[in-house]
Amino acid sequence: MKRTFDVNEIAAAAKRLLGFEHLRSGQEEAIRSLLEGRDTVLVAPTGSGKSAVYQIAGSLLKGTTVIVSPLLALQKDQAESIEASRLADPAVVNSTLSASEQRHELQRIEDGDAEFLFLAPEQFHREEIKERLKAAQVALFAVDEAHCVSQWGHDFRPDYLELAGAIEALGRPVTLAMTATASNEVRSEMVERLRLRDPKVIVRGFDRPNISLRVDSFAREPEKLEAVMRRVGFADKPGIVYVATHHHAESLAAELKDRGVEALAYHGGMKSKDRDSIQDRFMSGEVPVIVATNAFGMGVDKPDIRFVYHADVSESLDGYYQEIGRAGRDGQPAEAVLFYRTRDIAAQRYKTGAGKVDPQQLESVANVLASPDKTKTSEDVSRETGISARKLTNILHKFEEAGAARKLASGQIRLESEQSAAEMAEAARRQQESLKEQRIRRLEQMREYAETRGCRREFLMRYFGDDYTGPCGNCDRCEAAGALQARRA
Repeated sequence: MKRTFDVNEIAAAAKRLLGFEHLRSGQEEAIRSLLEGRDTVLVAPTGSGKSAVYQIAGSLLKGTTVIVSPLLALQKDQAESIEASRLADPAVVNSTLSASEQRHELQRIEDGDAEFLFLAPEQFHREEIKERLKAAQVALFAVDEAHCVSQWGHDFRPDYLELAGAIEALGRPVTLAMTATASNEVRSEMVERLRLRDPKVIVRGFDRPNISLRVDSFAREPEKLEAVMRRVGFADKPGIVYVATHHHAESLAAELKDRGVEALAYHGGMKSKDRDSIQDRFMSGEVPVIVATNAFGMGVDKPDIRFVYHADVSESLDGYYQEIGRAGRDGQPAEAVLFYRTRDIAAQRYKTGAGKVDPQQLESVANVLASPDKTKTSEDVSRETGISARKLTNILHKFEEAGAARKLASGQIRLESEQSAAEMAEAARRQQESLKEQRIRRLEQMREYAETRGCRREFLMRYFGDDYTGPCGNCDRCEAAGALQARRA
């Protein structure tokens, strides 16, 4: 029989465990939803206390709480927070542990000695992890950075697509999906991809009124880049400059250094240890400016960032708003400037073909799946096609999208239609083209934001489903309108 918890018990737990006098907006509602056994989506800004939701709910539920987090640094910080609050002695199973240390942590899980367990999404490929978790009686499954499950999210990660199967294999414990920024479209896909059941959706705090919004338009690339250099030079620091490519990150950082601005490049093509070192130097204040691709940002919670500039347009408004939201988390004035050329949209549109699966690989996988000899697992398909497990996850997702196949919690892949291999491959190809068209549409939304004549904050808030109405008084469009009205008065 399921226990019910009243508001006083939740408040007492928040006080006892975390020292909270009051819960913030959305926290109590999310905790109550989870304790009632209802899947929950929580969209709230970084620093708003999303981790407190699973800590309090997990402490009140009987069983283990699994927290899926994509970055080791996030796992470490959150685990230390739980340990410091004396909630529990959490288990963290990651690649930094030795084999014997991992076995020790896994045994603690199976024995029920780890009330809170932190895992990375790729670890659900390991059968040993799944088996130990089944023995641990998982009561709450929390997915951090849940937008990573969405094709439209700014940090899509194929490993997140395995989580729905993991949740099913664990007997469908109540599930919490958390993210800082997600449009209606991304939220819907989070619900679908994680197979949440009638979830409670809680959205809080999209508006960041202390961030000034601005778009500066240019006809030529050299003029735009010169404007970026000048503005970074005189801006209050620290700050982030976002670019679209590895080469642009390195060349822009080098040019800033030549002009006397201490800046470092950061992108996904660097070695992990080099990226970690650069991020640490920025977080500590040693380096005032980072020039980065969108690989930089997840897990970055530096409160005093004074500017976020975009020398290239983002792929979507979701990504753009997530990136500018890293500015001004201390509540002090900050600025977000997009340096824009109309041709930048065309350049990003060209990139929408990146990550496209080769039609021959689609056909190869379809032929294996359609063969009558036996039920296939991902490992079988990977072995027979020579396609890596990571790439195969993406390909199988395309077959799922097309309604042709589905990966079961057992790891087996079940055909969902009577289509031939050729028909399955064609359905997946059409789905892939549909995704490309939708990416182009999202780029057009970036264009509309850059070229809007109205309040920029209203444009962004309405995109995320907020009924905000301008003028905001803190964007270039509203400031220009106010100055014009003053001149006419």
